[in-house]
Amino acid sequence: MAGEIVNFPSNGQEAEGYLAKPASGSGPGVIVIQEWWGLVPHITDICDRLAAEGFVALAPDLYHGETTAEPDEAGKLMMGLNIDQAAKDMSGAVDYLAGLDSATGDSVGCVGFCMGGGLSLYLASLKPEIGACVIYYGVLPGAQPNLANVQASVLGHYAENDDFANPAAARELESQLSSLGKNVEFHIYDGTDHAFFNDTRPDAYNEAAAKTSWERTLAFFKAHLG
Repeated sequence: MAGEIVNFPSNGQEAEGYLAKPASGSGPGVIVIQEWWGLVPHITDICDRLAAEGFVALAPDLYHGETTAEPDEAGKLMMGLNIDQAAKDMSGAVDYLAGLDSATGDSVGCVGFCMGGGLSLYLASLKPEIGACVIYYGVLPGAQPNLANVQASVLGHYAENDDFANPAAARELESQLSSLGKNVEFHIYDGTDHAFFNDTRPDAYNEAAAKTSWERTLAFFKAHLG
């Protein structure tokens, strides 16, 4: 079934996002966090794919209507993102999703890509309701998360050839989380570039790595969200 645009409270203001529900009508909730391009069709498609797998997926629009296909403009939008406002919008999305009758379970999952990957971990540090956090080649503009506050299990997917989130940085983050006693598992995919999961970008997309990482993500959510 097709998703819809919904509005939800965001710390006294209103935000909107794309919500997709499974054909069954209910399932565990997952927040999907955009890349630096904005709430583009690739992100709504991920929500639809999660819904097809039995999840209720919500992608908050952190740019409030702005999207771009130009890397320079995307960089400007990302650097102009107000991290405090993004935190409010994401937290509001978690509260809204958790409050839906269609969202089952005691915890919510989150998954983000590029900028959204960094924000996925940031959200997990803010909201103890997040039980499972997935990072795809995460880059975080601005504030760094307080890793000690992360309650979620964390799964990371990183590219071997990535100038934004390189394998050394990924392993360092994994080590930090592990040293804090967090349940964490990172994978680095050989021969891949940043954004290897994005099938709308033939310059970066890697079908094999995308398939493997997606299977791991689904199994992770099913294990930790019920």
